[in-house]
Amino acid sequence: MNSFTPFQIGPFTCTPIDAGNIWLDGGAMFGVVPYTMWSKAIEHDDRLRIPMTMRCLLIESSETGHRYLIDNGIGTKYDAKRCDIYGIPFGQDPLMDSLAQAGVDPADITHMVFSHLHFDHCGGTTAWNADQTSLEHRFHNATFVVNQRHWEEANNPNARETASFLCDNIAPIGDSGKLLTIPDDHEFEPGFDVIVIDGHTIGQQLPRLTNGTRTMVYAADLFPTVHHVPVPWVMGYDMRPTVTLQEKARLCAESVKNDWIWFMEHDAHHTFMTLDKDERDRYIGIPLAASELPFHGGNND
Repeated sequence: MNSFTPFQIGPFTCTPIDAGNIWLDGGAMFGVVPYTMWSKAIEHDDRLRIPMTMRCLLIESSETGHRYLIDNGIGTKYDAKRCDIYGIPFGQDPLMDSLAQAGVDPADITHMVFSHLHFDHCGGTTAWNADQTSLEHRFHNATFVVNQRHWEEANNPNARETASFLCDNIAPIGDSGKLLTIPDDHEFEPGFDVIVIDGHTIGQQLPRLTNGTRTMVYAADLFPTVHHVPVPWVMGYDMRPTVTLQEKARLCAESVKNDWIWFMEHDAHHTFMTLDKDERDRYIGIPLAASELPFHGGNND
């Protein structure tokens, strides 16, 4: 499976969408985990940055005709200096290229669903016009879907989170007239709902799809990589790390019990994983190849 090969979960056709790559500080990504430990798990460059990707998910429903896009990456609004900080190729637009390769026009998206509004998850909503004087929406027919509590947090951020909630990203969403804030228990349609967690940021929502037998969850920033599955391996970016510990323990247990599959937004090398326990009874991530997915099309009978 390449980045654009769809797979089926019940009535939902799902297509991974590539929004580009980003390099983030390894120390921040692993929090209190020492360099001597995390550097053995994942490669880094000479600036101690680790490779990450921004892998979105297109969900097309045969029941409703809705086309949902989960997150849209960092976008193209950064200048050359900021692109260098994050290792982003200046002037490239992988999100639009990926949608085109998947045969989808941005105008086809009916719902732009945000896991949360940190800059690397919602920056692709808008882009500068040709003369760099104003921002233009890219998903003209989409409803912008954000958890209600998270919307309040993003517009009143604490001092640590201010740098992640950028006005150029968030203000156009609020001003669009198409913002839909949803409660924690929201169901988009049968077989498609969200899990809402508060450790990384208040009201992060993890889209969840099921065919009645097997379940796939969009990992977002709960598990940035397969190496973040061990419960104590929490990012320095998390606003409430002790809450993240509780959330990871709870969701890891449920995932192992019910054999969930996780769709990895940020892992540069693995699109899917399952969870298990090692010989010391610690939760671990098990990369899953696309050929091993239990979703085979149709109704997944």
